[in-house]
Amino acid sequence: MRKLIILSAPLALLAAPAMAQTAVDGTVDINGSVAGRCMFIVPNKTISLGEISLASNGKLDVSKVNGRSETLTGWCNNTTAAMTVTATQLTNATTAPTGFDNRVDYTATAVTGSTSANDSSVTAGAGSASSVGLFSGDIVVTLSNASTPNNGLMVAGTYNGNVVVTLTPTVTVGG
Repeated sequence: MRKLIILSAPLALLAAPAMAQTAVDGTVDINGSVAGRCMFIVPNKTISLGEISLASNGKLDVSKVNGRSETLTGWCNNTTAAMTVTATQLTNATTAPTGFDNRVDYTATAVTGSTSANDSSVTAGAGSASSVGLFSGDIVVTLSNASTPNNGLMVAGTYNGNVVVTLTPTVTVGG
């Protein structure tokens, strides 16, 4: 038994320094951020209506406006992103005498996925905001409900207006 103890003692002495070592950790934290953004990949399109009056009576041909559409493409990376639409009247610079109209009113509706926002050109300013959240894709803008103020004859010349679709990355809708 003595031999066994003598032989074990040198082994225990050799192992002692290794057992005294303990592992320690150092940590490097890594962080970053991404700002809430919305962007248009295809920001501008044109709807060319052509002749907007009826040849038979000179009044607005609503079929030239209603149902016309164009597609913008965009994205938002924030869950609280919103979309608004601002429709401005189609107007002609010539003053309209009694019995004539120099303005076309309409409703513009923008749709992306299952979300839509709209505005009527009758009232200035943007329509109500709709939550779009995180999305990337097409935004189809469609015109509807075309009318003139007096159902009069259309003044000859060029008519101009526009629809502005605004994407805002950090707006809470209805809150």
